[in-house]
Amino acid sequence: MYENLTIVDHPLVQHKLTLMRNGQTSTAVFRQLLREISMLLAYEVTRDLKMTTKEIETPVCPMSAPTLAGKKLALISILRAGNGLLDGVLELIPSARVGFVGLYRDEETHRPIQYYYKVPSELQERRVIAVDPMLATGYSASAAIDLLKNSGAKDIKLMCLVAAPEGVELMRKNHPDVQVVTASLDECLNDDAYIVPGLGDAGDRMFGTK
Repeated sequence: MYENLTIVDHPLVQHKLTLMRNGQTSTAVFRQLLREISMLLAYEVTRDLKMTTKEIETPVCPMSAPTLAGKKLALISILRAGNGLLDGVLELIPSARVGFVGLYRDEETHRPIQYYYKVPSELQERRVIAVDPMLATGYSASAAIDLLKNSGAKDIKLMCLVAAPEGVELMRKNHPDVQVVTASLDECLNDDAYIVPGLGDAGDRMFGTK
């Protein structure tokens, strides 16, 4: 197993992923499942957030209560499919700052081409969670992490729904400090660089564009 990989094997995560893999699942249901599973994955990706305490008054007595430390998280959606995961995580962490990295894949070279980049300030002081449903070749995710590091980010995690060994390996090689959190490590990529068995194109299935 890869040291940079965490697989969330919770029964609810695995059940919802199976429903999403089914090619007969409608766009509306797929979108709802993606929102639900992203919230479950977010529990794992935020498990080691730094904590502090503050003094509060309960209805019974005063106490030193645990609370998150430091600046608010930064959630970075790798467009366009990342928005499906982003919505669910924001329901869990509504105060998080949000950024976007626009990349599309050249269908011949499978390499990412950047078209948009807008992220929160002071990334060096925040836990940065990049979200993209599919970690296939890893080129887009790696390029997005390069951009985030260039903007000062130091504490970065990548949250995805399904990963291929090729993508996990590329992330391990290019960004060994970035933990990949996913619901499944699938078998491989096919000749078109789609994850097998995968679930198809997450963006097309989420937006109903194919």
